[in-house]
Amino acid sequence: MKLLRYGPAGQEKPGVLDDDGQVRDLSDVVPDIAGAVLSNESIARLKGLDISTLPIVEGTPQKDLRLGACVAGVGKFICIGLNYADHAEESGMPVPPEPVMFSKWTSAIIGPNDDVQIPRGSLKTDWEVELGVVIGTGGSYIAEEDAMSHVAGFCVINDISEREYQLERSGTWDKGKGCDTFGPTGPWLVTPDEVGNANELGIWLEVDGKRYQNGNTATMVYKVPFLVAYCSQFMSLQPGDIISTGTPPGVGLGMNPPQYLKGGEVMRLGIDRLGEQQQRVRSSDL
Repeated sequence: MKLLRYGPAGQEKPGVLDDDGQVRDLSDVVPDIAGAVLSNESIARLKGLDISTLPIVEGTPQKDLRLGACVAGVGKFICIGLNYADHAEESGMPVPPEPVMFSKWTSAIIGPNDDVQIPRGSLKTDWEVELGVVIGTGGSYIAEEDAMSHVAGFCVINDISEREYQLERSGTWDKGKGCDTFGPTGPWLVTPDEVGNANELGIWLEVDGKRYQNGNTATMVYKVPFLVAYCSQFMSLQPGDIISTGTPPGVGLGMNPPQYLKGGEVMRLGIDRLGEQQQRVRSSDL
C-alpha cells in the first residue's frame, strides 16, 4: 500500500495510490497519515478497504496534483551519518564503530516536489538521497529481532546539507542539516509488504540530468532493524518518527573539486519501489 498526502501546503489530505496511479481520497476514513493511523492495526484495516470504492482525486500526482510530505505530525527526524562505507571514504572520515546520530528539525520537512531554498550566505549546499524509515508502533529498548514490527513503511528522503554550517561552524552537524526545505519526504509511504527487503534497494540521485549517486542499500554498514533497535536505546520512538538511514557516495562534498548547489538546478532522485522526487533549487535571498 502506498499512503500519501495531497493538496496545497498546510492543507494536505490523506490519500492512497491505486493500481492505476490515481490518488484515492481517504479523508472519510482517517484524519491524516500520522500518529495512530500508522499502527499495525490501523494499516491492516486500511489494507482491507476496497480502494476502488474511494473517491478519485483529480489530477496526476507529482504533476498537476501536489503531494505533501507522506507523513504528518513528525515528532523526531533522526538521521544516521556515514552509514555507507564508500561515502565515509569520500568524506575523508572513518566508518564509525557505532551509528552516528543527528537530527533534522521538523521544520525542514517539505513535499517531494517542492522547491529547495538555499539558505542566506550558503556556499556549500549539498544533496543526499536516503532511505527513510517511518515508525508505526512506538517503543523503547526495542529488540533487533522485533524491530520491523515497529515500522509502518519506507520513503525517499533528500537529506539536503549545508557543509560549511555542518562541518566548519562549530558544534554538531545539526546546524547544517535542518534548514528550512532541507527535508523533502515522499512521494508516498510504502508499507513493508510492498517493499520486500529494504536492505536491497537501488538508490540514486541526479542533478540537471547527471547521475551523481548510484548505490544500493545493501552496502549500508548498519541495516534497518539494527538502526531501529539502536535508536530506541537513546529515546522512545513514537508513531510518525522518521529515521533517515544515510547516503551512498556521490555527494557534492566528495567531488574533486567539491561541487555544490548554487540555484537553478533540478535534483531528481529515487529508490527502487519507493518512487521518485524532483526539486528545483532556489538561490539564496542575498
